[in-house]
Amino acid sequence: MTTVKIGTSGFSFPDWKGVVYPEGISTGKMLEYYSEYLGFNAVEINSTYYHIPAPENLEAMAKKTRPDFIFSVKAYKGITHDFFDDRLETKPDVKQVEESSIKFKEAIIPLKKMNKLGAVLLQFPVFFYPSSDSYDFIIRLKEILVDLPLVIEFRNIAWASTKHYDFLKKNNIAFCAVDEPKLHRLMPLNNVITSNIAYLRCHGRNKNWFNTPVSERYNYNYSDQELEEIEKVARSMMEKSEISFIFFNNCHAGYAAKNAMKFAEMLDIQMKNDSALF
Repeated sequence: MTTVKIGTSGFSFPDWKGVVYPEGISTGKMLEYYSEYLGFNAVEINSTYYHIPAPENLEAMAKKTRPDFIFSVKAYKGITHDFFDDRLETKPDVKQVEESSIKFKEAIIPLKKMNKLGAVLLQFPVFFYPSSDSYDFIIRLKEILVDLPLVIEFRNIAWASTKHYDFLKKNNIAFCAVDEPKLHRLMPLNNVITSNIAYLRCHGRNKNWFNTPVSERYNYNYSDQELEEIEKVARSMMEKSEISFIFFNNCHAGYAAKNAMKFAEMLDIQMKNDSALF
């Protein structure tokens, strides 16, 4: 039987006050409330995508959560994105990517030592295409991030093939399934498992994905019918894995917390306290 960890992508959002959290809650109390009161048993840390965190900050966060609570940490964009982004005036070279990878690993070691690290999410951009060079890049990251539970999220549909899934299996890297708008280039939702980890991210189905500010991209509230569609895929993944992570990334207006709570109910997962504000 798989262990199921469910939560949201991030937990500290101003517009969650009065919706998910009490109106007057301080930012420093949000994670404790998220874990102890709402009852989520995992969170995906997205702030680490924008900057490499201080190790002591992650350690302090871990101490605010209950023993069975676990973290997934999204890799720094200087590792997964900037090297491939031709829009940048100055892009890092391979050596800089490797240095950033080493610093990132050192930063999250406290979580691993505390048995609080569930996964490291390597999210590659839509302009990261399959190639022998891409394979080599992934393998080099795995060599640097050795002994960490790696998960890869591909944004480009070109990666949706058995050949690429087999590559992940060979290297014991988990595949991240995604629910997102059915738009050109974006990945479809599937139940692929390439390691002992099942990993599902729900981004919402905003059809204006490419034509709206990033702040509005995840403004989407799943209907019960849509959650039921995702549930079928999730249960299939759970049957083939030792541990399953399910995160909702549609964080606008607290939708992620609302949908994650409902999804836990659908999976018969007992939350510690189900009397949330929503």
